[in-house]
Amino acid sequence: MTTTEWLRRSTLCAVSDLPEASRRLLTAVPDLNTEIRLFPEGTKTADDAARAIGCPVSAIVKSLVFVVVGDRDEPVVALVPGDLRLDTNKLAAAVGAIDSRRASLDEVKEATGYAAGGTPPFGHSRALRVFADPQLRRNDPVWAAGGTPTTVFPISLADLDTLADPEWVDVTFPLSG
Repeated sequence: MTTTEWLRRSTLCAVSDLPEASRRLLTAVPDLNTEIRLFPEGTKTADDAARAIGCPVSAIVKSLVFVVVGDRDEPVVALVPGDLRLDTNKLAAAVGAIDSRRASLDEVKEATGYAAGGTPPFGHSRALRVFADPQLRRNDPVWAAGGTPTTVFPISLADLDTLADPEWVDVTFPLSG
């Protein structure tokens, strides 16, 4: 898909016309030098986002919030390529925890300030540890949620590394089927 075709599928909004959560992201991360795109049809899943953008599913960053269980429960963010699945055992091992579980919708919102399905990789309402799977490095740029299930933005791997400050560790396995 050409850039022109991609631009036709999305809406470039003035910052004031973006959803409130997307504006909050831009305010929280002033060094984010990108344009957030609005896809009214939604980009809730990695497949939806890849189709809307016209990029490989592997170029979609899933920002997944999980709770690692150990001496104390801790929410963490795992950045995973859209074509792979998070391995909860690998995540727990990377954190030094005994287990991990998907955060509830309320836990995602409380930990990040964003709803699940639109959680960006950074700019959260509180400091969270972030883990990024090295398989994300297959594409540059990658595309991340912009605070809502209808907004996304492109970001270089260098900027993702700088802004999210993740620990790069294998936390995935291939999707089945």
